[in-house]
Amino acid sequence: MTLSTVDAKPALIVVDLQKGILAMPGGDTDGLKQVIQHAADLAAAFRSRGLPVALVSILGDAPGRTEVNGPADFIPQPDFADPVDELAPQLGDIRVIRQRWSAFGGTTLHDDLQKAGVTQVVLAGVATSIGVESSARVAHEHGYHVVLATDAMTDMNPDAHHNSIHNIFPRLGETATTTQILDKLQRTR
Repeated sequence: MTLSTVDAKPALIVVDLQKGILAMPGGDTDGLKQVIQHAADLAAAFRSRGLPVALVSILGDAPGRTEVNGPADFIPQPDFADPVDELAPQLGDIRVIRQRWSAFGGTTLHDDLQKAGVTQVVLAGVATSIGVESSARVAHEHGYHVVLATDAMTDMNPDAHHNSIHNIFPRLGETATTTQILDKLQRTR
């Protein structure tokens, strides 16, 4: 788990660290606090260098799909898609509201990153095995150099989290800790 390089124009993509998702019951509360802090540290470092930060939230289901795993009468609170306070959107951040698993599916994220000249994406967020993994897969298919900040992500299913980090992610890009990413970012700027 060492990061080889940080490109001249990386972007941070934070998936679903949003108020509505994190208010749902379950999961490791203390671990989640660390994940949020690591993501906030990455966001602060990217922002301070004028690098893109994309805050991705999910709201609703993909068009034409039927929700089979949740309550049919679910009505989200008005702040459901808002990023957690530690990741409050800043001027220049890319905001993405998605209805599909990937941050790229049915959104303008790829176009926004291309306009900014991004060649590398660093991914963080929840759920490792769904939103983060599917976004990493699509980023890889788009040709981005993919970096996965493994201590800045979590999943309600520890086994799925472990599988993504140890079996899937090494095939899609590089895995690294927040400290390793921040160190490499500092050395390349």
